[in-house]
Amino acid sequence: MTYCVGLYLDEGLVMLADTRTNAGMDNVSTFTKLHVFHRPGERMIAAMTAGNLAVSQAVINLIQEGISDPETGKLETIHSVPSMFRAAALVGEAVRRTHKVHGAAMREQDVAFDVAVLLGGQLAGRTTRLFQIYAAGNFIEATRDTPFLQIGEHKYGKPILDRAVNRATTLDDGVKLALISMDSTLRSNLSVGMPLDLLVFRNGQLDSAQSHRICDSDPYFRMLREHWSLALSQAHRRIPAPSWMEATPADADASGSTSE
Repeated sequence: MTYCVGLYLDEGLVMLADTRTNAGMDNVSTFTKLHVFHRPGERMIAAMTAGNLAVSQAVINLIQEGISDPETGKLETIHSVPSMFRAAALVGEAVRRTHKVHGAAMREQDVAFDVAVLLGGQLAGRTTRLFQIYAAGNFIEATRDTPFLQIGEHKYGKPILDRAVNRATTLDDGVKLALISMDSTLRSNLSVGMPLDLLVFRNGQLDSAQSHRICDSDPYFRMLREHWSLALSQAHRRIPAPSWMEATPADADASGSTSE
């Protein structure tokens, strides 16, 4: 299992993925799940994958090597697509091609065909977009009403995003919220693990995108974890107790009341 999250903000994109891959409790490995396809000044596209590692790697290789158009015979790759919509369609086709080649053999071995992809980026002269591609090859797009998408073990990290993320969230705050969402998942699920891969893309800046690998010893991530834990602890203590709770002996002593 894994956890990947993409934030679709007015300023740009925040994309964050863990790197743990499990094939049983005693077979844990580290694999990059964030893949960047960047041609400075022309396009910046990033894909994050979850699910069966072999399927995910086959899909990523296919979109780089190219898929032939059945009508024209022209080879289309992630580096030649004319729009982000076509990029999402290409990934969907790669998923279907992979299923066509390997699906039956995987069923015979009782292995699920499990793959999901978050695809985000921008091409010169076009708007930034973020898509989620499913195992059937179909896809949805992030919108103003739904400014983040998740794949993998998403339930632990979703509540903070539901409460705090909107399109007006700044990239700086988006990074913090994505990391808090990831930290919540790391604490609750052993199948998600460090290190983390982070990509921050500001709209229109096709010459560069900030990428950063976050390890256990990363001072900022350690500080963020400590501050968030402390803030949660302080917050729940500041909330008044329910009025219908019975007073404890300590409460009675504090109020000066006595009973015979």
